[in-house]
Amino acid sequence: MKQLCSTRDVPAGGCHRIELTDRPPLAVFNLDGRFYVTDDTCTHGDASLCDGEIDCDDGVVECPYHQGAFEIATGRPAGAPCSIPLRVYRVEVKDEAIYAAIDETEAACP
Repeated sequence: MKQLCSTRDVPAGGCHRIELTDRPPLAVFNLDGRFYVTDDTCTHGDASLCDGEIDCDDGVVECPYHQGAFEIATGRPAGAPCSIPLRVYRVEVKDEAIYAAIDETEAACP
């Protein structure tokens, strides 16, 4: 598990972009105190999902370029033109630090 940030870095109902060496950026979402980590780049276009709109009631993030959407918890496309799922990573929170299983050998979702 890789430590990404503190829970204080991710506002309620918001997103925090994480830049790591040698990999695409990640997005850390805070939905009602539950944290999720996905790839930050939309699978339809080269847009940062942290710049998009987050619907906390539906758990969906909307891409800022073409208004396609994804379910944050699962990465599934939730609105056209997005059709390829986002990669979602297993998350653990310990002592206000957010960790994600981003290593290929760790259990990450599609």
